[in-house]
Amino acid sequence: MLAWKQVDRAPVPGGSELRLMQRGGEFSIMSGTIELMNSRRGRSEEQLAILAAKRIGKRDGTRILIGGLGMGFTLRAALAHFSEQCEIIVAELVPSVIAWAKGPLAGVHGASLTCPRVILHEGDVAPVIRHNGPFDAILLDVDNGPDGLSRSENDQLYDATGLAAAHAALNPGGVLAIWSAAPDQRFAKRLRQAGLEVEEVRVRAGGARHLVWLATKR
Repeated sequence: MLAWKQVDRAPVPGGSELRLMQRGGEFSIMSGTIELMNSRRGRSEEQLAILAAKRIGKRDGTRILIGGLGMGFTLRAALAHFSEQCEIIVAELVPSVIAWAKGPLAGVHGASLTCPRVILHEGDVAPVIRHNGPFDAILLDVDNGPDGLSRSENDQLYDATGLAAAHAALNPGGVLAIWSAAPDQRFAKRLRQAGLEVEEVRVRAGGARHLVWLATKR
């Protein structure tokens, strides 16, 4: 069996470090000893977009915000399942993740980043939520979910203030979809307290079970 080799490493602004690993044609992004994503296991990240698109429909003129580029699974699913006349903004905090997407991971991302429907924003997704709305869907795959790993500042997305900002940034009937590695009943309660109707969907990725919260603005 081929051994993993480190391709690159990147600091997370205000947080820890990411490592891009490769084994043959397989890639992995790690935070310490924890794998955040793998090029062969992206089904749950795809479901983040697919499940939201089922609720929004393929209406022209929809605006979608994706927090976290990663390996582009959510973006590619959004391009496939939302309207061909939508606008998709992708906010990625770590500059090296964008560089990897255009370099060693170019084969994984394909042509998604050059699609005219896509606007790539290098920076924190929180200010985009506050200042660039309204959106019909906000899809967050940031720091492994509400129980963050790599950056304490990401907690601001998931606390009461952050959820209030997301609620304000959504159009009526809009969906806030959040990926998480594990359930969190306290977070589900905060979503409801923010005035959102909440559905929890379990999704599989390889042998693991992840969770997507679908929180709809009434």
